[in-house]
Amino acid sequence: MTPPDRLTDGPPRKPLRAYADVVTDFSYTDLLPRESGGSETPYRLVTTEGINVVDAGGRSFLSIEPEVLRLLTYEAFHDISHLLRPDHLAQLASILDDPEASPNDRFVALDLLKNANISAGGVLPMCQDTGTAIVMGKRGQNIWTTGQDEEHISRGVFNAYRDLNLRYSQLSPLSMWKERNTGSNLPAQIEIYADTSTGHENTYEFLFIAKGGGSANKSFLFQETTALLKPETFAAFLDEKLRQIGTAACPPYHLAIVVGGTSAEHTLKTAKLASAHYLDDLPIHGTEAGHGYRDLAMEADVLHMTQQFGIGAQFGGKYFCHDVRVIRLPRHGASCPVGIAVSCSADRQALAKITAEGAFLEQLEPDPARFLPDITDDHLDEDDVVRLDLTEPMDRIRATLSTLPVKTRVSLTGPLVVARDLAHARIKEMLDRGEQLPAYLKDHAVYYAGPAKTPEGYASGSFGPTTAGRMDSYVDQFQKAGGSFVMLAKGNRSPVVTTACHENGGFYLGSIGGPAARLAQDNITKVAGLDFPELGVQAAWSIEGGDFPAFVVVDDKGNDFFAETMRPIATSIPVGPPTAT
Repeated sequence: MTPPDRLTDGPPRKPLRAYADVVTDFSYTDLLPRESGGSETPYRLVTTEGINVVDAGGRSFLSIEPEVLRLLTYEAFHDISHLLRPDHLAQLASILDDPEASPNDRFVALDLLKNANISAGGVLPMCQDTGTAIVMGKRGQNIWTTGQDEEHISRGVFNAYRDLNLRYSQLSPLSMWKERNTGSNLPAQIEIYADTSTGHENTYEFLFIAKGGGSANKSFLFQETTALLKPETFAAFLDEKLRQIGTAACPPYHLAIVVGGTSAEHTLKTAKLASAHYLDDLPIHGTEAGHGYRDLAMEADVLHMTQQFGIGAQFGGKYFCHDVRVIRLPRHGASCPVGIAVSCSADRQALAKITAEGAFLEQLEPDPARFLPDITDDHLDEDDVVRLDLTEPMDRIRATLSTLPVKTRVSLTGPLVVARDLAHARIKEMLDRGEQLPAYLKDHAVYYAGPAKTPEGYASGSFGPTTAGRMDSYVDQFQKAGGSFVMLAKGNRSPVVTTACHENGGFYLGSIGGPAARLAQDNITKVAGLDFPELGVQAAWSIEGGDFPAFVVVDDKGNDFFAETMRPIATSIPVGPPTAT
């Protein structure tokens, strides 16, 4: 007897309909539907030349000459190196009026406002790290250009970094282990997308960003699961991860958190755009269509959470963040990427557009002085500032610091040695060969920094601190060799540094991250090459200064101010399904 065919014999079977309950009719939605498209942005006219409307084949095309792209790019990087958005400045000013702000919050906010006022003069850029040039373009379907747009935009970047007092930061890999500064800040990161939206046919839109290493290094991707999407779990996750951002990227921050995403890279890209407020006009509710949206209630809850950290605007207080953007994206059921990014106190970005009317650039604030309050340094507890004379012997400087508790504000006057990543690496090589530590590291405090170009008539270009954590691995070895006992930079340090300072009698002083132009104009009186001139801006320098502001962060007793702020607190943030409109 022939066995029945299990696939064909028997009663007819109903087709499997595992997805019958989720099948819907076709509908299209942008993944990130910007509802206003930046239409409320104030613009200034850059030029009307080189832009023409051409009729052909029953359509109107916008012809744009290469010089327009070069000029618009140059103007954009000039402006974002010196000017800030008025909303950002208003947020800084509001810190001074907030009775809940700590004295340290107010001190940092006032210093950043003063720095913005100096930078707006167009000579000293607001930050010494003048950043990687990033350009995103959205090109309408009827745009005509000649040649390669990316090349013309790159020429504008080149001209800006050549002609202005900006720093070259890009390193070209000659091999896996050998790099060389390109000497132009190229290559730029340029991404141009087709814009097929109705009504945008004859529009070319741009977002220009100058992204410094400090804030770029605080972009994080976490590959999570559905288990994260519970109120208590999500709250604990954010409490841990947001504290880890620390202060090295110069808060107060514009913080962006993205939950979900169709790919890891899209999640991170969305976080970067959100931190630049590029996605502020997303919908504020989710729908079954699957587009991304802003969760305004979650933004308020996370901002409140950061205010409880105690980190504040770098040295304790409330203002770790100016604001928060939380964006929820669709995701694959097996993935739950989370992206976190910040824009720092050098909040450098601007929108631009080219239309038939001309080339336009976002109008940034040309007069930041109007945000400066009627307040003097007398209102900022100057009596509590401890003044340190850096011409004294190192043992005496250390003895004075040993009497001060962490968080004490100090003012430094006298000589400093400037050395950062590459100089530290060279000095370590010397020690490893059995050579002595250079005397200048034994006799003087060391400032982790690197200058931008020096304008004519100035002792220094913008000269703010760099991230301290990159030098952590050198501290114990250098201190045991008899130097690097007093360090000055920005951001928190690892426990390795706390241990080294405890064992060897060292100190770490936190400098305010952000006011590089103010330091150059008001504090630095002399700069001279000291060692390793072949390293360019990363050479060792000697500088003379007066009234350098700083705070005691790590002392010789094992105390670390930031250690307390890194401990999680119990927090609950409501998380639930999106509300459909």
